Amino acid sequence: MGKDYYKILGVSRDATKDEIKRAYRRLAKKYHPDLNPENRKEAEEKFKEISEAYEVLMDDRKRAIYDKYGEEGLKGRVFSEEGFTWNDFTHFSDVWDIFGGFGDFFKDFFGFSSQKSTRGRDISTQVRIDLRDVITGTDREIKVRTYDTCPVCKGTGAAPGSEIKTCPTCGGTGQRRVVKQQGFFQFVSVTPCPTCHGSGKIIEKKCPECKGTGRVLREKDLVIHIPPGIDDGDILRIKGKGEIPSGGGIPGDLYVYVYINMPEGILRDGQNVIKRIKIPYPTAVLGGEIEVETLDGREKIKVAPGTESGSRITLRGKGLPPFGGGRRGDMILHIEIDVPKKLSKRAKNLLREYAKEIGIDPKRGWFSGRQQ
Repeated sequence: MGKDYYKILGVSRDATKDEIKRAYRRLAKKYHPDLNPENRKEAEEKFKEISEAYEVLMDDRKRAIYDKYGEEGLKGRVFSEEGFTWNDFTHFSDVWDIFGGFGDFFKDFFGFSSQKSTRGRDISTQVRIDLRDVITGTDREIKVRTYDTCPVCKGTGAAPGSEIKTCPTCGGTGQRRVVKQQGFFQFVSVTPCPTCHGSGKIIEKKCPECKGTGRVLREKDLVIHIPPGIDDGDILRIKGKGEIPSGGGIPGDLYVYVYINMPEGILRDGQNVIKRIKIPYPTAVLGGEIEVETLDGREKIKVAPGTESGSRITLRGKGLPPFGGGRRGDMILHIEIDVPKKLSKRAKNLLREYAKEIGIDPKRGWFSGRQQ
């Protein structure tokens, strides 16, 4: 069983974002490690757990995938395989609003400075694959147009050869700090430095290519891996392949919407695929072999004598694997009898003889009760 993020925050599955935020603010204050010095380690774990839940439920994409696939779905479709890390957390401002800085907690606990990290925007694209690609997975080359690191200044924003100085106002921290003492606790109010606008540096001469932003808009070629068992409309998250923020920071992510080309006459039901096929009337009556196009190619299938329209033939292991790979589902053939509309004179006479044999008046269509 994966984590129940709704239970962790104590909200219902249809909770609004405001309800989720209120629940998180209450729990974050309760389990803040600096407010729990006697059991700081346990508080840290609980704080991380509720923050992980908050990150997922406040993001529409992540929440939709979590509701559909659970925590494992997030690992495959939204999060990287290592699961949740603080680099995934995008709601620092919400935590910041709760604690107003709260000393060096962010530096010590999260592993980075308490200055708000700038994160680039997420971008999205879509790709189409064939149903057969779902069996083994596939690689696709895609093009995305996004802001990337400037090739001239390598993201510094400075012209080649020019000097980058430490901001004299903030000493390179990028922030202005105001310390307030309240009882045993120290609160720190932090705002971006008005001189360097939070970058911590002063550029002597801006890069002519990016105009000092450290990024340029360009088209990138990427190769993405689409895992086996993916479903139509699933979203793959490619970490760090979104926009580079102006002035440097954490790149956003790329979300790839995957759509599947379904062959005509085939439906998907989870790992099973359903296909309607027509068989000749004589084959249905007498039995025999037919050729069927499966996901693995054309195969010969045995038809039992007396097969009726609407009956099913199950081909074990000819369906699709679960997400990430594994044992495949089945292909289920729904049988329809192909009744001929045009017959030769000889064929009609043979059918009339057969009708008489089983007690049907071929002229009136009445059944007299005689059977062979």
